Amino acid sequence: MSKFDEHPTVKHWRKQEASEAKIIPSTQIDAQWLRHLCLEAGADDVGFVEIDRPEIADQRQDILAAFPPTKTLISFVCRMNRENVRSPARSVANLEFHSTGDEVNHIARQIVAELERHGIRGCNPAMGFPMEMNKFPGKVWSVSHKPVAVAAGLGQMGIHRLVIHPKFGNFILLGTILIDVNVTTYHQPIDYNPCLECKLCVSACPVGAISADGHFNFSACYTHNYREFMGGFTDWVETVVESKDRHEYRQQVSAAESASVWQSLSYGANYKAAYCMAVCPAGEDVIAPFLIRRKEFIQEVVKPLQAKEETIYVVPNSDAEAYVTRRFPHKQVKQVRNSLIPTSIRGFLGGMPLTFQREHSKGLNAIYHFTFIGAESCKATVIIRHQTLEIQNGHLGTANLAITADSKTWLKFLAKEQNIVWAIVRRQIRFQGQLRLLLDFGKCFPQ
Repeated sequence: MSKFDEHPTVKHWRKQEASEAKIIPSTQIDAQWLRHLCLEAGADDVGFVEIDRPEIADQRQDILAAFPPTKTLISFVCRMNRENVRSPARSVANLEFHSTGDEVNHIARQIVAELERHGIRGCNPAMGFPMEMNKFPGKVWSVSHKPVAVAAGLGQMGIHRLVIHPKFGNFILLGTILIDVNVTTYHQPIDYNPCLECKLCVSACPVGAISADGHFNFSACYTHNYREFMGGFTDWVETVVESKDRHEYRQQVSAAESASVWQSLSYGANYKAAYCMAVCPAGEDVIAPFLIRRKEFIQEVVKPLQAKEETIYVVPNSDAEAYVTRRFPHKQVKQVRNSLIPTSIRGFLGGMPLTFQREHSKGLNAIYHFTFIGAESCKATVIIRHQTLEIQNGHLGTANLAITADSKTWLKFLAKEQNIVWAIVRRQIRFQGQLRLLLDFGKCFPQ
């Protein structure tokens, strides 16, 4: 006899089970029924993707870690009010982001609750936050909503790295639900990209993160737009800690900045820009003003964001700093520390494409061999040529500069906790080749 047999809950369940007809849980549900359920809950569009879809193969492990029985991903969108997002008053735009984000989470939870009543298990990761911050600065999200939405036929990625819905444009927020059953019909990506490649996002971005040729400078976007999130917030905390007194703090942080941090802590972290979304004219419901009166559209939507006087946060000697100074001289540039600081060698190598400064790599043509020893042992080749970055495992080709480093010492050097001169003297970091290439390397990844 099980020790639980006499427990009132167990006895009640067994009595109920014996009196009711056996219901065999379904392993497959009707796609039309599920779509109707999602739309009734408030979603504006929805699509279904099987867990084994090649387009999301790189996410499979994380998805199954969050919800092991996952067989299907429900991807859905909620529309935002466009004019709120377009407003130069970013408090208005952020209210729209927060309100729609809450709506996405509420709808997802409502769908999961209804499915549970039908004997279907489900899990709804957050639209945005909270995330698994114990993994920061690595991957902290359980599901990457954008590639799931693309696989589910809800749009394609524009050059601004946002999903553009064919009807609603990029004025959407995304939600994903994981369920433990198959669906009778799965959706496929749409066969065209709604992105017009009009380049308005390129012209509106205050830090030059989006290039006309499609290149994206992740660190430029992250440093400014997400200033009051994660790494940017940590940088602010370190400024507080390092200040001797309130006078020194006030010299580094304005009253407006302190109030802005308070506001983000009190009412949810605010984005500094998101102008790329604001100016995008793509989508059947959105495109008319751009086609009918293009000059007026640019004057009303794009120009106010470009003309706005504001503080732009940049890493010193970065492409973003040079861009803002040249393109928007009326905006105030503020130098801040790079907050994308790796805590592992794997993070260092994997994060390099995110912090690579293409413009600062002009004229550099070099092969670097890294050999890390100690706590994390590995070899890697970094090739910088023609303003591109390539990273390979192992040592390939002939190195122009070979770097051998104790892994912990190298990470401390990147975090500015270790003087590289002392590390060289103690032979914790060793070089072979042209040392000037180390300086050139550093220019491509400013701290």
